[in-house]
Amino acid sequence: MGMFKRARKPEPESTATSVDQVDQADLTTLLLQGEDMIEQLARAHMSWGLGSADRWGLDQRTGVITWTFPDKVATAPAQILGSYNPAAGSWLWAWANQSVLPEMSRDARAVRDWAEAHGHLALTEPKVDADEQQAATLAALAVRITKAAGFYRGSGGSSIPVITFGPVTLTAEDGSTSTFTMDIG
Repeated sequence: MGMFKRARKPEPESTATSVDQVDQADLTTLLLQGEDMIEQLARAHMSWGLGSADRWGLDQRTGVITWTFPDKVATAPAQILGSYNPAAGSWLWAWANQSVLPEMSRDARAVRDWAEAHGHLALTEPKVDADEQQAATLAALAVRITKAAGFYRGSGGSSIPVITFGPVTLTAEDGSTSTFTMDIG
């Protein structure tokens, strides 16, 4: 959590410590809430099959993520928060990734804007050194800040995309549809 300390002008010793402690406590609370949200979202979205699809894909032009199952297809509007590259040990925010269309990085920009407004400058850096736990921390903070209704950690390639998504439309083989929505914010 040390990388998330607020940047501020030096203050008198007596107030700097208490303000920093409050700011750190607030960020720690957001992190815990974000981790809890991810757990709740994972449990809820498992009911329609998240995590068990045969394959998945994200079309940046339409902004839709698709999961394909033997008996159904699930789709949802999506946003890319960022990507974690285990080999490089880094996290790259979607707003700083040239391969991500600007309209797909709205949630990532919301995190950056929130961090700027609250003085958490480490969350405004385009790319940060991060191991898997630090990447999970960034994702949890982003899920909490954006109040995401869904969270997905992609697979494949050298970078692991971290995606938020909205209401899920389930289309069965017979063409019937249903919608799964989640609001834990």
